[in-house]
Amino acid sequence: MARATLTKIEKGDPTVSIGGYASVLFVLGMTHRLQDLADGSQDVTGRELADEKLPKRIRWPRNQAPNQQNVSDSTDEQ
Repeated sequence: MARATLTKIEKGDPTVSIGGYASVLFVLGMTHRLQDLADGSQDVTGRELADEKLPKRIRWPRNQAPNQQNVSDSTDEQ
């Protein structure tokens, strides 16, 4: 591995290949950390972005809420 690549890894440069990071982890005896890369629960930013896309809960104002009593009465008659 070139010294320039190692310097990029130390600085956190995103252009370095995953193989470069894997090589460094292997040399340091930290290959168990590779599983963290594929573990979605470790990706806090990714989970936050996914949560933003979830539908928001809609709450009706009390005076405009549909009458649930009328809905259940109409199904009982059938």
